[in-house]
Amino acid sequence: MELVGSPLTATYAHPRSTPTKFLPAISTMASSYKNRFPYNPLPQSFSLPWMPSAYYKTAAINPTLAPFSKSSQGLTPSKMLPFVSNRTTLFTRYTPDDWYRSNLTNYKESETSRHNAERLRVDTSRMIQDKYQQTKKTQVESTKNLGERVNDIEFWKSELCRELDEMIGETNALTDMKKRLERALAETEAPLQVAQECLLHREKRMGIDLVHDDVEKQLFTEVDVIRSCQERMQRYLDKAKAQLASSRAAQHELERDLANKQAAYRIDDKCHHLRNTSDGISYYRGVERVDATISVPESWAKFTDDNILRSQSERAASAKLRDNIENLLVVTANEMWRQFNGVNVAFTNRIAETADAKSKIQTHLAKTLQEIFQIEMNIEAIRKAIRDKGPPLKVAQTRLDERTRRPNVELCRDTAQLRLVNEVYEIDETIQSLQQRLRDAEDTLQMLVHAKSVLEHDLAIKANSLFIDQEKCMGMRKTFPSTARLVGYV
Repeated sequence: MELVGSPLTATYAHPRSTPTKFLPAISTMASSYKNRFPYNPLPQSFSLPWMPSAYYKTAAINPTLAPFSKSSQGLTPSKMLPFVSNRTTLFTRYTPDDWYRSNLTNYKESETSRHNAERLRVDTSRMIQDKYQQTKKTQVESTKNLGERVNDIEFWKSELCRELDEMIGETNALTDMKKRLERALAETEAPLQVAQECLLHREKRMGIDLVHDDVEKQLFTEVDVIRSCQERMQRYLDKAKAQLASSRAAQHELERDLANKQAAYRIDDKCHHLRNTSDGISYYRGVERVDATISVPESWAKFTDDNILRSQSERAASAKLRDNIENLLVVTANEMWRQFNGVNVAFTNRIAETADAKSKIQTHLAKTLQEIFQIEMNIEAIRKAIRDKGPPLKVAQTRLDERTRRPNVELCRDTAQLRLVNEVYEIDETIQSLQQRLRDAEDTLQMLVHAKSVLEHDLAIKANSLFIDQEKCMGMRKTFPSTARLVGYV
């Protein structure tokens, strides 16, 4: 017999067959038993009620797997019997209390897990609903802000459009006034030239006729009046050009601001109408960290307001300038007309006085001969000037002809091309004006020759003075620009 307390399997006993389904498979056990070894040995001092202490001692044997036991050595895994089937004697097991306590523990753990899961589900559902409402509220507020922003842009855009229309109208009005001023300024050249030519012709008087008479005083006054009017006109013309530049600059700022407002309106209006179901929405990671803004609502509104205020200021200045130009044209026209009439009256009186002094025919004849000489020199100078215009015209036309051979895209209508074309037109116009002046000078020479012939035959020296004052000067002063021309309407 073996030692007491070491129960062994009898050598004569045959192994009993083990039921095929004695214990459930490990894989089918509840999840609460996973990773837990199902053996909890009892203390050695605990005495089993069904095992008398007189014959047995408490055994503390750790179960081992069947394949590693001594009785299973040399057997293949297919012939090995379960560990339980090799047990012929009892060893320490769980008590019923342990079994009940284990079940109660599992029940409590299951109930706790279910309670936690239920609470998690309720909290998750509430959180999902709260976040949905929060996200929806945030999106509604963003849409509302975008709508307000679109309305603000629309307001300033309408203000810019209205101001831009008024600025364009004012600019066009000032442009028309500037053209009137330019035409009026151009009309003063003819009276000034007539007065200067009258002075020049009267400078050809000789002897006692070279007197500083009232006609000459009035002619000098007329020249001063016309030049004074021209200076004032030129000054206001410069102001008009500067004002047009300022107005166009303000208009350009309005147009640029309006273009920016229109682009921003299209973008914000598109953003305002975007919905969760809209096409074209996508993820743009990190875009919320990009701050490309350069203004705030206050500075944004102030920028447009400053542009409108600047435009209004320029419009007011332009309107005031137009009124000043209008008054200037009326004043200058009246001044020139009064002086023109005064010169004509002085000429009339002087001619009447000269008509009584026909004894000075020789003096006037000499003046006529001198005038013929000057006209001939003038004709020769005109012809020489016409000949001198030939080489520049050839150079300009040769340059244009050579530039037509530039290849492909190099045939650019650049500044040089435009300037060369203008140069050809300017030279042609100059030649035509010189030729016209040559014809006029030749006509004048013919008139002088005819006058000389008349004077030599019939008239006295005083007839020459009468010719200068009456025929030459008063002949040029028969016409004077009308008031409509002097104020620039024609």
